[in-house]
Amino acid sequence: MMPSATPRPRVMGVVNVTPDSFSDGGRFAHHTAALAHAKQLIADGAEILDIGGESTRPGAAAVSEADELARVVPLIAAIRAQSDIPISVDTMKPAVARAAVAAGATIWNDVAALRHAPDAPEVAAELGCEVILIHMLGQPGTMQDAPRYDDVVAEVEAFLLARALTAMAAGVAREKIWLDPGVGFGKMLDHNLALIAALPRLVALGYPVLLGASRKRFIAALDPLGAKADQRLGGSLAAHLAGAAAGVAAVRVHDVRETAQALTVWAAIGRAPRSGG
Repeated sequence: MMPSATPRPRVMGVVNVTPDSFSDGGRFAHHTAALAHAKQLIADGAEILDIGGESTRPGAAAVSEADELARVVPLIAAIRAQSDIPISVDTMKPAVARAAVAAGATIWNDVAALRHAPDAPEVAAELGCEVILIHMLGQPGTMQDAPRYDDVVAEVEAFLLARALTAMAAGVAREKIWLDPGVGFGKMLDHNLALIAALPRLVALGYPVLLGASRKRFIAALDPLGAKADQRLGGSLAAHLAGAAAGVAAVRVHDVRETAQALTVWAAIGRAPRSGG
């Protein structure tokens, strides 16, 4: 797949302030470690930081609002005091989004697509921040229990468009809305592959699209050795380069330096003059 001449996607670096993250096993669950990690991601080339205080991995247990607030708000405030980088808060809870924006976040990244609470769309409109609407079938604790679709691409597309319309009806500006097909959120291997292959269709809807395939389990399903989470860099890069070719606006990743390098090379190849011979 040849790269296009369009700008490369922005790199969103992940900071999980949780003890049960699937990707890092809670290495950054404490404030000091999380802040140091955030600063390293910025140095590595992150253009957005995504801060999460509740794991949404398959089988994850719910976290109380108080615990989530205690995890993410001080970290967002500390990052904002040192950097003007766009900060995304990865939460389903309107109260957490509200406190995060007050602390300096500029994006609400919502795996529930503003469905967790009845007032979520209105809160998003009130905050005036960018909103990422993610498709998830079911809840994190049960979403991988044999998810089924008749046509995964059509169903995810229809869901995202419906949630965008709901957000706009509540007062969220269209230009503030992002879409994310939710790779790994209530999808089996074939579902994930179909959605990545269909990214040009989702991009054509006219909203910025975020792709988050980093270290996801479908990569291990394709690996004869069943790679563990921290052994899935190659598969993550392949998926995100496919997203770049499709025109996604950003990729959400754990391996920021490597992803930024891959996308920079991809974009440089796309700009190179073509030989007539």
